[in-house]
Amino acid sequence: MKCNYFPFNLRFRHPFTISKGTKTHQPTLIVELEAFGKKGYGEAPAITYYNITVEKMMEDLERKKTFVEKFAFTDPDRYWHYLHHLLPGNPFLVCALDMAAWDLYGKMKGQPLNEIWKGDLCKNPLTDYTIGIDTTEKMVAKLKEKPWPIYKIKVGTVDDIVNVRALRENTDAVLRVDANAGWDLNTALTIIPQLKELGVEYIEQPLAKENWEGMKELYKKSPLPLFADEACVFEQDVEKCKDHFHGINIKLTKCSGITPALRMIKRARELDLQVMVGCMNESTVGSAAIAHLLPLIDHADMDGPLLLAEDVASGITYDYGKVSYSGRAGLGIDYTGLVTKG
Repeated sequence: MKCNYFPFNLRFRHPFTISKGTKTHQPTLIVELEAFGKKGYGEAPAITYYNITVEKMMEDLERKKTFVEKFAFTDPDRYWHYLHHLLPGNPFLVCALDMAAWDLYGKMKGQPLNEIWKGDLCKNPLTDYTIGIDTTEKMVAKLKEKPWPIYKIKVGTVDDIVNVRALRENTDAVLRVDANAGWDLNTALTIIPQLKELGVEYIEQPLAKENWEGMKELYKKSPLPLFADEACVFEQDVEKCKDHFHGINIKLTKCSGITPALRMIKRARELDLQVMVGCMNESTVGSAAIAHLLPLIDHADMDGPLLLAEDVASGITYDYGKVSYSGRAGLGIDYTGLVTKG
């Protein structure tokens, strides 16, 4: 097996702001695994508040590249376990390699991944479209620029209710709210009933990830469903979310890939937790991996390619929230390198 990697710094259409800060570009690493005359692709975006940079991923990959390549690849599950021990401090890089392994495996089998996982495409949820924190006027302008059936609204400022109310006045679409751990318990208890009145569907990560006592109280009192994001990173976190959240948001990059995500979905179902798979502003490469998981989940947040002004692949399409596949094997994508979108 041969491994190559390609760093990119993909530009957003608009500056992207959440409660943790603002960015104009998304650094990301694309990896390529080549074996049996086929190539598989995976992706891991760099997220500053997780302290993993593209440079760190490249450094770790270069240092362990010989071992990455020497594995006798037969299936992604075995390869993930090997990578998990080979790169214990870099789940982002493990994710990119695991994703590439699944793409390669699908091409070896001649099947799209959703077929391998026996997903029912009739159950595919629509994806939301994210409105980042901004002035009220600019948030409304972003909404009007992109008519969509479901919006995820980023919150975490003193203007949260003002912003959500203004958005609601301009759309009948489903609204979801993501606090990115930006509220304390009192704020959440005050604001969530108001958001229910505005027709919000659910709240994502209202409190700090370590505030389990606060979440236990909020879970009992909240009139809206609560989804864990920052509080549910790895497989062992799923169990802890029971009786604190109504559902979990799985991020492939954070949990270290498709392989553990499949196990997390299974465990969440056993615990009667709803499942969302979310994005971290991936290009079409990482977003295609989420797309193939759609038949297995309840909610989707995979709007990365819609938020970015640049992309590195094609193969999935969006039509008013509906995501369509190319029908080709593996992820079903064509890796192109950097392309600026109109």
